Amino acid sequence: MSSPEASPAPLKRAVGTWGLFLFILGDVLGAGVYVLVGEVAGTAGGAVWVPLLVALLLALLTAGSYAELATKYPWAGGSAHYTQRAFGPFVGFLVGFCMLAAGIVSVGALALGFAGDYLAEFVQLPTALVVVVFLGLLAALNLRGIKESMATNAVATVVEVSGLLLVLALGLVVIGRGDADLSRLTQLGTPEHGVAGAVLAASVLAFYSYVGFETSVNIAEEASDPSRSYPRALFGALLVAGFIYVGVGVAASAILPTDELAASSGPLLEVVRAAGGVPTVLFSVIALVAVANGALLTGIMSSRLAYGMARDGLLPRVLQRVLPGRRTPWVAILATTALSILLALTGEVATLASTLVLLLLVVFGSVNLAVLVLRKDVVQRPHFRVPAVLPVLGFASCLLLATRVEAETWRLGLPLLGVGALLAAVAARKQATS
Repeated sequence: MSSPEASPAPLKRAVGTWGLFLFILGDVLGAGVYVLVGEVAGTAGGAVWVPLLVALLLALLTAGSYAELATKYPWAGGSAHYTQRAFGPFVGFLVGFCMLAAGIVSVGALALGFAGDYLAEFVQLPTALVVVVFLGLLAALNLRGIKESMATNAVATVVEVSGLLLVLALGLVVIGRGDADLSRLTQLGTPEHGVAGAVLAASVLAFYSYVGFETSVNIAEEASDPSRSYPRALFGALLVAGFIYVGVGVAASAILPTDELAASSGPLLEVVRAAGGVPTVLFSVIALVAVANGALLTGIMSSRLAYGMARDGLLPRVLQRVLPGRRTPWVAILATTALSILLALTGEVATLASTLVLLLLVVFGSVNLAVLVLRKDVVQRPHFRVPAVLPVLGFASCLLLATRVEAETWRLGLPLLGVGALLAAVAARKQATS
């Protein structure tokens, strides 16, 4: 395997701790939080904050593995690169395939979300036109450079966080004036689930809200000092996101009855409406910013992952090409954007989107095992090291959450994993004979 450090056109190291922190925070606090609370309430009951907290703890276990591997191997490619080093090209390709599938589908879904009801508050345009223009503009920003993308993310993240802090403030106002029902904050379980079953099932949904952190490892190669900055940015962003998520869950449940929260496709908008005092159109703007930022960051991840996999020989070498001046992976950016546009325009995103959690659990489980296997690989650079028990617990948490994935998702996800395994076998054989 060739070392990325020997690459003739390495990516530019231009991202500091603050930029990484905002990147991770912006990706975790993405569009999902604006619909997540209602789904969690429908599964867990009024105590929405409990599965949000459980999911945070589970995410931190796997985040420890990413912190060690990203600082040990600070190169684009992320999960695919780590698992290839640990288990060979077959597993590396399969994990990369899962990440790429999840990322490309996610960008397509976010494009459709951007073209939907929130935009309709301001203007009515054909969905296809919005999708193509929206993703084209994001690709242009991605092509221009990581520094410009990070600057845009910083502004968007401030907007996203401000909107969620607004929900927290409204919750305090409603509680202070005596209009909140705090008894809902201890109500766990639904007629379909007992307490334990409700918490675990809801934690699967909540876990998805934290998984944006894995995209950041694909820009480790562009971090100015990854061994120092990445762990601080990763754990700091997850803890801040967890605090905000739990607070939003408390505010939403205290303000709105659980059945109303669960029935809404825009639960935080309903919270703002019920609290009063803030124009609901303002929240539509915030939601659009969140969707756009989520698509930008996931698009960056997908393109860097495709670039890294190509460099490892797992995808066509043409995806390695970078712009001479900007040093951004232009072929990978255009290829992943085109696939996202295709998915969005065919309207098949919903079918694949239901498998995203399953795909990511495969990725996270593999990464938790890889960090243990790669302990024997000694590198000269200083890097973060996580206690061995945490990757073990991280792998166990992935297995636990997988047991709560619905049967319908398995029926959709297994064929997709089968396609990935077939392509992985071809890639592994090709690499072995080259």
